[in-house]
Amino acid sequence: MLNETEIRNLLHHVLARSQATETEVVFLGLEEALTRFANNEIHQNVAETQGVLAIRVALGKRVAALSTNALDEAGVERALEQALALAKLQPENPYFPGFTPPAPLPAWSAAYDEATAAATPEYRAQAVGAVLRYALEKEVNASGAFRTSRYAWAVANSHGLFAYTPTTLADLTIVAMTATSSGYAADAAWHVDAVDVAARGREAVDKALKAQNPRPVAPGDYPVVLEPYAAQDFLDFLVNAAGAMGVEEGQSWMSGRQGEPLMSPAITVVDDATDPALWPMPFDFEGMPRQRVEIVRQGVVGDAVYDRLWAGRTGKVSTGHALPPFNPFAPQLAMGVYGPVPVHPIMAPGDAELPAMIAGVERGIYVTRFNYTRLVHPRDVIVTGLTRDGTFWIENGELAYPVKNLRFTQSYVEALQQVVAVGRQQQNERGYFSVGRAPALSLGSFRFTGATTF
Repeated sequence: MLNETEIRNLLHHVLARSQATETEVVFLGLEEALTRFANNEIHQNVAETQGVLAIRVALGKRVAALSTNALDEAGVERALEQALALAKLQPENPYFPGFTPPAPLPAWSAAYDEATAAATPEYRAQAVGAVLRYALEKEVNASGAFRTSRYAWAVANSHGLFAYTPTTLADLTIVAMTATSSGYAADAAWHVDAVDVAARGREAVDKALKAQNPRPVAPGDYPVVLEPYAAQDFLDFLVNAAGAMGVEEGQSWMSGRQGEPLMSPAITVVDDATDPALWPMPFDFEGMPRQRVEIVRQGVVGDAVYDRLWAGRTGKVSTGHALPPFNPFAPQLAMGVYGPVPVHPIMAPGDAELPAMIAGVERGIYVTRFNYTRLVHPRDVIVTGLTRDGTFWIENGELAYPVKNLRFTQSYVEALQQVVAVGRQQQNERGYFSVGRAPALSLGSFRFTGATTF
């Protein structure tokens, strides 16, 4: 990984060599190590180091972008020549606001932890070993991955802006299985000590044991209690459509509804890059300070997030939510998510404890998490998918027995109009290019449309 001085020198070299009217260059650096395990054995330790430049050039209002991982002199020259040639072929973009002028950035402490950056295969193996020993003791099959990463983000442009931040991240996913059931647990934090691998392992194994020999249940509308992992799916679908591009083009559940009470007053969703429990970042990939944005305020549709382009097009101010023009570390860019996107989403907690939420349901379904969820209709966030890794029947306020997984097709917006309770505890989980946090939810009705055989 290049250090700050080396990154600064590299970016300034790119700017000095550029012949464009304006130039912006983003450095995306990664050192990542991953310990994978399956069948109660560690079977793989892998590591990678990457450094990528994402370059945007402007000739007046003609803008082009490309990326390269060839960081030597010849690679930089080739990338600049190609970018300039592409820009000459582009139509003028009347909305192009120019690249970001330099301005003071928040003086936050970097979300960087040396123990996470220095984590070794032995360190990860020791942590995972506690999971595997517990799984073997309980005769359950555990699989998953424990990852520790170090990143360096930097942005510079021809107006004199330079912004740099190092950061770290640890994340964990565990699936435990028996012959007839499975259990799940996950966690993520920018400091590895906050990820209790052994506790998450016990959670997944115990859930798999409780979920054995599930019974069938008929499709229908049922009250549900959703663990934070299932609630995280709600959060992801809501915030992925909270970017200004989708909102302004009428493709989002927020479009034309800002200021309307669309959900229960118990629901508040924010994007907050300053929250130390998530993955703090002081600036976006245009060098703009990140702002806290209230997407849903006590059930009322709030604000979208903006980058400079969409802020300029709509007479707004950038909230600091630009993504890199190219990013090999963000697979959501290949999944149709474009423009500004919230990457620090939080669903605010309530005051309910999970046992009390279960006790409040006479007959219903308890869901650990959702799987293979896909958007059917964006306007009301109608989603289809399956339950997974621990689904239970609630009878008279108790988890009576495990049930076979169910398929659902449900508007998440409508479901969030029927909130009975919101959990006090929240759980972190890593997304494509984010860490989100959600609480458990008790909902008055949720539509299950089909049964499965597993």
